Amino acid sequence: MIYDVIILGTGPAGYTAALYTSRAFLKTLMLAGPQDGGQLTITTEVDNYPGFGKGILGPQLMEEMKAQVVRFGTEIKLEQASSVARLASSKGFVVETLEKNKYEAKTIIVATGASAKYLGLPSETRLMGKGVSACATCDGFFFKGKEVVVIGGGDTAMEEANFLTKFATKVTIIHRRDEFRASKIMLERSQKNPKITFLTNKIVEEVLGETSVSGVKLKDAKTGEVSEFPTQGFFLAIGHQPNTEFLRGVVELDEKGYIALYKANMTDKADMLVPQTRTSVEGIFAAGDCVDPRYRQAVVAAGMGCMAAMDAEKWLEEQS
Repeated sequence: MIYDVIILGTGPAGYTAALYTSRAFLKTLMLAGPQDGGQLTITTEVDNYPGFGKGILGPQLMEEMKAQVVRFGTEIKLEQASSVARLASSKGFVVETLEKNKYEAKTIIVATGASAKYLGLPSETRLMGKGVSACATCDGFFFKGKEVVVIGGGDTAMEEANFLTKFATKVTIIHRRDEFRASKIMLERSQKNPKITFLTNKIVEEVLGETSVSGVKLKDAKTGEVSEFPTQGFFLAIGHQPNTEFLRGVVELDEKGYIALYKANMTDKADMLVPQTRTSVEGIFAAGDCVDPRYRQAVVAAGMGCMAAMDAEKWLEEQS
């Protein structure tokens, strides 16, 4: 079977793309990837997705999206893409999975997302969604009136810390060095914020707490002294890694691994002013966190998924 569209990934971008392609009567296959439903499946309450006045749990939101695309005929396989290549005929693509299956399609939408970088601590995993977060924009509201820590030393850490001061009474930036990778302007902004303090040369050894975060165990990078620091929230801000490594050499990626979107093949100046989801390869489109290092929000990913589906549908019409 040759599908009209294969969608790689099942987060908000992937599900929204599938909703639009399936409703357009395009034969659609979704390959779920390593985490069916994406990052929202490891969050608790989602309060900033439109349409849910009382909020909704992340896993529940993903189940609702999944049920909707299945209702319109999307086929979903719990497999992870390992490679993408053009068919020998040059008309379409073949996707191979880690499960050693191959699927053919006329076009592909990449919605594989990006994964937050973690420290790799067992306690960090155990308390995920219980005070441990990698998204201040998503979860900051739940820490109103509390004291939190932000782990990192780059611009992301400074941005997250400043954002969190809207809710938290105190934000402490913990960094393993005494020098910061953050730009001078971002660092100065944080240093001037009366709610932000700094702990430098500190290595996080453990997140403390049984059912929720109560503190962190820190080791001094210079003296080796171990201490405990009380906190009610633990925010990681050490970067994200787009899930695109298997596409290296297939489509153009930027220096951080995010998929580059293209307008170079357009001749209509009006079209060039409109955001696009085309990649460097004709017939391959991309949406969501795998192309977006800035916003990283479910609603933005969903919007891009809609765009990618409509771009793919139009491209298929042009090929017929």
